[in-house]
Amino acid sequence: MSVLWWHFPVSGVATWLWLPPLLAAGISAFTSMLGISGAFLLLPLQMSLLGFAGPAASATNLVFNLIAIPGALWRYQREGRLLWPLALPIVLGGAPGVLAGAWVRTHWLAEPERFEPFVAAVLLFLAWRLLVGARAERKGGAGGPPAALTKVAWSPSAVVFEQGGASYRVPVPALLGVSALVGLVGTAYGIGGGSLLVPLCLTWCRLPVHAIAGATLAATLLTSVLALAAYQWLPAPAGVTAAPDWALGAAFGLGGLAGAYLGARCQRHVPQTVLKVLLAVILLALGAHYLR
Repeated sequence: MSVLWWHFPVSGVATWLWLPPLLAAGISAFTSMLGISGAFLLLPLQMSLLGFAGPAASATNLVFNLIAIPGALWRYQREGRLLWPLALPIVLGGAPGVLAGAWVRTHWLAEPERFEPFVAAVLLFLAWRLLVGARAERKGGAGGPPAALTKVAWSPSAVVFEQGGASYRVPVPALLGVSALVGLVGTAYGIGGGSLLVPLCLTWCRLPVHAIAGATLAATLLTSVLALAAYQWLPAPAGVTAAPDWALGAAFGLGGLAGAYLGARCQRHVPQTVLKVLLAVILLALGAHYLR
């Protein structure tokens, strides 16, 4: 067998050594432009292409997040578009949901026949919210240009900022509550929550994707650390493996690191509506596949 053919003993996955980083790079280059790590698309590929579907697959996705996201964050910080006052309430609100999500995945959703409908429901919800946001943006012209964020202020009640001459306000108490639910669902899926938060921020708060992409990626990175610790150390039922395949996650993460940096660099040149519609089409196709 070629030296490029590799067996990952923890997950049992056997594949070409170049395939995991290549898949992750392509996914991250696209999704990082929306402020999403790409883990929500990587999980279906693990399930369908590599045959890796247990709770450890969700945990392995989180390893991908840890390695892939920092490149994009560095780019957003350099461009003055990393909104930390928005990211931190997301992490604080999501922490309790992270622990609950790891328990739900290992106890209720360990079997593929239960987990696949859950995956389909998450994907279809995301597609619906993205299409709603794209439609509203086309009608109302929502969203500012990809300029640096200015006049950033925050308090226990709200985060306020300006971008491109437009003002935006995010209520912190509501954000904390939504983040707890997102933390639960995101950890059970294995995505850190960013892909759930982006459609909600776009449609609920009418925030431009060019403004929130850095913040949601930062929140995804921090919640992924908490979720990964939960999968690694929380007790699981007998016969259920929840700890990640670190080697496979690292292979995904290295490809994702390059792809996420490329996507963050190119984001300002791609219209928001185009990104939303393309992503929604992919989600609809994947959701329909798992419903079958």
